[in-house]
Amino acid sequence: MAYIVTARKWRPTRFEDVVGQEHITTTIKNAIKNDRIAHAYLFAGPRGVGKTTTARILAKTLNCLNPVDFEPCNECDMCKSFNTSQSLDIIEIDGASNRRIEEIRSLRESVKYAPTKGTYKVYIIDEVHMLTNESFNALLKTLEEPPEHTIFIFATTDVHKVPLTIISRCQRFDFRRIELDSIKALLNKIATSEEIKIDDQSLTLIAKKADGALRDAESLFDQIASFSNGNIEATTVGSMLNLIDDDIYFQISEAVLDKTFISAFNITKRIYDNGWNFIDFFNGLTEHFRNIMTVRLTGTHKMIEAAEIYRAKYLGYKDKYSESDLLRILYFLNKVQIELKQTSNQRLKVEVALCHLIGLEKSASIREVIDNLEEIKKKTPDLNFQSQQEKYSSIEPKIQETQLPTSKESHNYVELPPDERTDQPEEILDELKNIKAKWDIFLTEINSEKFIAGGALKSARLVSIDGNKLYLSTDDLHSKNTIIQNKDYFTAKTTFFFGKAYYFYFKDSSGIAETSYYDPENDSTAIIIEKSVETNPVVKAIIEELDGEEIS
Repeated sequence: MAYIVTARKWRPTRFEDVVGQEHITTTIKNAIKNDRIAHAYLFAGPRGVGKTTTARILAKTLNCLNPVDFEPCNECDMCKSFNTSQSLDIIEIDGASNRRIEEIRSLRESVKYAPTKGTYKVYIIDEVHMLTNESFNALLKTLEEPPEHTIFIFATTDVHKVPLTIISRCQRFDFRRIELDSIKALLNKIATSEEIKIDDQSLTLIAKKADGALRDAESLFDQIASFSNGNIEATTVGSMLNLIDDDIYFQISEAVLDKTFISAFNITKRIYDNGWNFIDFFNGLTEHFRNIMTVRLTGTHKMIEAAEIYRAKYLGYKDKYSESDLLRILYFLNKVQIELKQTSNQRLKVEVALCHLIGLEKSASIREVIDNLEEIKKKTPDLNFQSQQEKYSSIEPKIQETQLPTSKESHNYVELPPDERTDQPEEILDELKNIKAKWDIFLTEINSEKFIAGGALKSARLVSIDGNKLYLSTDDLHSKNTIIQNKDYFTAKTTFFFGKAYYFYFKDSSGIAETSYYDPENDSTAIIIEKSVETNPVVKAIIEELDGEEIS
């Protein structure tokens, strides 16, 4: 017996065998059961989903001599004659090759004759949208009021090309693309019957390539089965159909999390070397992140069209990406897809786009920021000086234990840097140690809030401490004036950091006090500038550089 391709060999002969169109087959069976048979039907939908097959089963059922549960028996003379294309009461017409008005006029004449053996004379016109406008117009009257024994069944893949005057005279049924799991189930059944080994991943690849068309899936299955000699593997399917390996997409999603930019170039090279289409690659990458979004939002993989091994992988991404990040990624990928079609160097465009994708930082929603602030507030409800002091004391840098100097004039005075004498009171040593430990952090905080003031303070050197006085030394007149202008701010920040208000004073390189600008004993904030040429370098500079003179 001659070989019959799978699409023909496994063509359904009963309504219950039609895959993925239960909403149509159930309606038609109930119409037959309740004797509500229309005089014209219009079957619309994509290719390979069962339009013509359903039309044949309907025609055969209407003329079956012994229907079983409103299904054709496939055993009576009428069923057998139809199965062998010998029935005169069921006429199939190709709309593409019989589109002229002459053929339609012949059809109008033939509908007048009663069926030879069956109950109905059924006309199945495939690809009806190919008829000319004149042919449609010639068919209108006959289609609206045909003889009682005549039924028309139209099938089309482009229903929008069919005139509304035709559609309004028919019962319209819209066939949908067949789900991936349904195609896989049927292919697995066929493989088992044909004693062909095939794994789940191979079934998934074939079903996805068919894109909802069962006839395409069966044709691909035949082709791959011939090549693999009865043992179909995923690598074979991918090689034959030149499909992009799904593992590549998971490598990219991992690279985005790990920020491994080299993956962008390695993956692009692999795509180029295998001859894969860059636009197909980005379509697959968009679907990949769409699957991650689905898992993130639903918590399951039921809505993902993928092999079981990859469905399990997608579940692992449930908590790795946020909704906002996935939306940004999908928006970016859609934008690149449009640009990719217009670029002359697709490889370079893909490399740059993947680098941008990997470099995207995680985002935080306003709600997350507010929640974090609320959490911090719970942990530190009192944001006063004491809580801030504890905050900064917790990040004290390690300091080298040093010998501290003794007092020159009182037990409340220490020189920096320290010498070898260690007869200072313990509380003074602890105070100095606390200031030294936090000084760098103090400068960083000042610099972040007031860049110019922070820079001026960084240029000065802390030379000594006397009670609540901190003595600085600097040769930069501009820095000194900047510190003086921000005196109140610095005093407030020392209270904030060190737990005590300190006032800054200056000393020259020989250790002699220059200018005191604040007197804590007196509540005056006036700047006091000494007029002595010997003790004040500002006055000295004015006299020497600007030819000034000292006046009493």
